[in-house]
Amino acid sequence: MVLFRSFVFLLVLYLLQGSNASFVQLSNNGYEGIVIAIDPRVPENEILIEQIKDMVTNASTYLFEATGKRLHFKHVSILIPETWKENSLYKIPKYENYEQADVLVAPPILRGRDEPYTKHYAACGEKGKNIHLTPDFVLGKKQNEYGPTGRLFVHEWAHLRWGVFDEYNEKKPFYSASSKKIEATRCSTGISGMNRVYKCQGNSCVLNRCRIDSNTKLYEKDCQFFPDKYQTEKTSIMFMQGIDSVVEFCNEKNHNREAPSLQNEKCAYRSTWEVISNSEDIKNSTPMAGSPSSPVFSLLQIRDRTICLVLDKSGSMGDFDRLNLMNQAAKFLLQIIGNGTWVGMVHFDSVAYIKSELIQIISTTEREMLSKLLPTVADGGTSICTGVRSGFQVIKGRLSQTDGSEIVLLTDGEDSSANSCIDEVSKSGAIIHLIALGENADKAVTQMTKITGGRHFFASDSNVNNGLIDAFGALASGNTAISQKYLQLESKGLALNNDIWMNGTVIIDSTVGKDTFFLITWEKQYPIISLWDPTGTSMGNFTVDQGSKMAYLSIPGTAKVGVWTYSIQAKTTPETLTITVNSRAANSSVPPITVNAKMNKDTNSFPSPMIVYAEIQQGNIPILGANVTAFIESNVGKTEVLELLDNGAGADTFKNDGVYSRYFTAYSVNGRYSLKVRAHGGGSTVTRNLRHPPNRAAYIPGWVVDGKIEKNPPRPEIDEDTQTNLESFTRTATGDAFVVSNVPAMPLPDVYPPSQITDLEATLDGAVIRLTWTAPGDNLDVGKVQQYIIRISGNILELRDNFDNALQVNTTDLSPNEANSQENFAFKPGNISEENATHIFVAIQSVDKSNLTSKVSNIAQVALFIPQANPDEIHPSPNPNPDENYPNSGISISSLVLLVVGSVVIVSIILSVTICIVNKKKTSSRPRTGF
Repeated sequence: MVLFRSFVFLLVLYLLQGSNASFVQLSNNGYEGIVIAIDPRVPENEILIEQIKDMVTNASTYLFEATGKRLHFKHVSILIPETWKENSLYKIPKYENYEQADVLVAPPILRGRDEPYTKHYAACGEKGKNIHLTPDFVLGKKQNEYGPTGRLFVHEWAHLRWGVFDEYNEKKPFYSASSKKIEATRCSTGISGMNRVYKCQGNSCVLNRCRIDSNTKLYEKDCQFFPDKYQTEKTSIMFMQGIDSVVEFCNEKNHNREAPSLQNEKCAYRSTWEVISNSEDIKNSTPMAGSPSSPVFSLLQIRDRTICLVLDKSGSMGDFDRLNLMNQAAKFLLQIIGNGTWVGMVHFDSVAYIKSELIQIISTTEREMLSKLLPTVADGGTSICTGVRSGFQVIKGRLSQTDGSEIVLLTDGEDSSANSCIDEVSKSGAIIHLIALGENADKAVTQMTKITGGRHFFASDSNVNNGLIDAFGALASGNTAISQKYLQLESKGLALNNDIWMNGTVIIDSTVGKDTFFLITWEKQYPIISLWDPTGTSMGNFTVDQGSKMAYLSIPGTAKVGVWTYSIQAKTTPETLTITVNSRAANSSVPPITVNAKMNKDTNSFPSPMIVYAEIQQGNIPILGANVTAFIESNVGKTEVLELLDNGAGADTFKNDGVYSRYFTAYSVNGRYSLKVRAHGGGSTVTRNLRHPPNRAAYIPGWVVDGKIEKNPPRPEIDEDTQTNLESFTRTATGDAFVVSNVPAMPLPDVYPPSQITDLEATLDGAVIRLTWTAPGDNLDVGKVQQYIIRISGNILELRDNFDNALQVNTTDLSPNEANSQENFAFKPGNISEENATHIFVAIQSVDKSNLTSKVSNIAQVALFIPQANPDEIHPSPNPNPDENYPNSGISISSLVLLVVGSVVIVSIILSVTICIVNKKKTSSRPRTGF
């Protein structure tokens, strides 16, 4: 039995390698460990819980059929807000939390914006972060617009689990097909429907036929595709799963490679089923003989937070002033941890010492009492499991079980017996957070954080980077609403050698300011600290702890909005000073600006590159235009600085989605690395992005029934390009540590080619094709490439699969720019080999100075013809105005004028003929006169 448990543990550990998010596992064709979290802002509604169950149950059946009877949903946990009333059916969660939830049920980004969407900022085939659903959607109030909830859940699950993309594109809703007609972007082309303009102003809505734009040669901007409600086509779920007949994903045979869908753009024109079939889920499963059972649901509700500090006081903690640095950080945590939290404390060396049973934090009294219990002497060996077991003992002193409780484990040493309690930890239901101090901290303990869903931090012995304070500060807030979490506004250190001043500013914006806390630390002597609020008023009364070499100030109530200025004067040199500022949301109804930092993997092996991500948002609205910098520190104290970008190039999947990214390859040693991100937004440049998020469900504007359109309620009118200015702000965020292995001795070999170009665009300007793209670098997205190879073809698959054999364009005059610059190039295409080609397809490959070549870029295309509208569509007028309203009949104003003029002419002719006839008759009735 022990051998079996060990096998299960190793299997779980293997499945979690490289992941720092979801706990979903596939077991016997069924998904387990799915967490659906209801946001604390959602009003209590028990019907919502039942509707979530119905949605997942229906989705399970739909998923089972769509995957060829392979996959279904087996076990789902629903996390219920602690603000909802308690219920005997609600259990205490273990690892389930909001940060790592697979599905969030939360209020919409903006009122009326109920589109489901998935946060996915990785490459094709890689897992996403989470699915977002609104209460109204789950309650079935948006079924006409988005289709049945169960079917839509499968659509979003494909984004989340398999990294596929939508087979529509609201930015490019139509394209020029090889049939020389304008087609709606969709898969498959067997989905039939009607193209119309549907505009509403107030309560009045008008339906018009589409016209062709004279510039794009495609339908005007507001033209939409209305699908037939009753169809026989079975694909595709990633286009419009709301159609009753759609029960499959597009495959290699019926995939529409011509359409400018996101799936084509991001997945090299592979169908969704090709990508899904290549996933481990499909590879490791076979079709089931019978039908699966219905999903099982667990209802979980968060209770009072329980946390035990398990702190290493072994002999090595006396080195590099580690004991004092740990005490500084632990005191900081105790000062800002939330009221109502139960806290205990254990010290350990070769044995463990329970210093405090659980006490509830309700005032400064408990905070000061616990602070006085921190270790003052470092001696003895290191027995990590002894400390962890004592932590469990402290928790069980108050609670009957350890489910959902937390242990903050800090250690700096190696312990060969650390693996001995892994099985005990995995069964405990407790969450283990690890803070590894110094380069020798035991690596085996990382397994504890993986299997319990805890966080893993690393701090070097270089206190100028503030690593320990950042790590403890990141654990100050538990599984709670964002309005209750402490956010870090600043974390900065400075080593003073010749100068004695550390000066700077901290911006407190209007979304934060409650319970603002300033912390100053020093290495040698207590400095002179000056702090002024935005009005210039001096803020005194810092509490000074000379023994721990720290001083702190808590601003009562809500701090004033604006720029706070500090000046810290050292009394000796050399000296190391740090400043840390934390605050909470000023108003629970106004989401604060937040920054979340992470790496794409938590374990890596050289030379595989890694990606740094920083997501900046207010609520769920992306923040654009910020200056974002990542600081990555190795276990020997070497820090690499990276500017992160939201430009849709290199490591960044989507432009302007509020996720700033960059490749990281500057490995220096094997072992742990830490991550910190600093974001600054200037009021004149930073904006909120109100456009609809990528990877969202297709809004169905209406259905065609018996040739007539049955319209759905219109979405709120929001200009896709709308961006609202935001005030200035500063934030810092600490990401989890990651571990790198197999790094060779320096200097590192040149193994990194230029990054793949992913935003190539082509337009036809007379006989010239004009290209634009973002420049890659010599090493992925850093430096400058040596040259570009541009090739063209009349066959998209030939260009994709046989790039080297395609016709090459002369690029003698093309000189590459620095990485992340805009590139422009124009050329006249030669004679391509394919006869009767309707399009020219273009792709680029980059070459660096070591002759390493990038992957072939995304494929851009230009049409060699002017597409035809469908017979019932109106052709372009000489000066079409896309924003003009037309009558319901679809007749344009120019046509109406011609009709009126024509009618006048016809009437004039009729009158003239009539008058002529009448005159003739009169003449014939007169007597003739002879000569």
